[in-house]
Amino acid sequence: MNAQVISSEAKEISISVTETDIGILYIIQHELLKASNVNFAGVIVKHPLTNECWMRINSSVKPLGEIKKSTESAIKMAEEFKELFISKLR
Repeated sequence: MNAQVISSEAKEISISVTETDIGILYIIQHELLKASNVNFAGVIVKHPLTNECWMRINSSVKPLGEIKKSTESAIKMAEEFKELFISKLR
């Protein structure tokens, strides 16, 4: 996964993400929308042949910090699911 900032302002950031699955970005978007500081979080596939996705976040605080918190939350949730599945398969 490669990420590049397209534009950044005090309360809004746009990011281009390549070499990823859109599902991962949807999970991060879901976590972002649960945060009370985030007003908008959107994800689109810019072009399916280039596998480029764009994400835009509008927040009342630093959006990059919100992305970091939401990503950490998504990773924690994925680890919990992994442990749940492993315990059920034993």
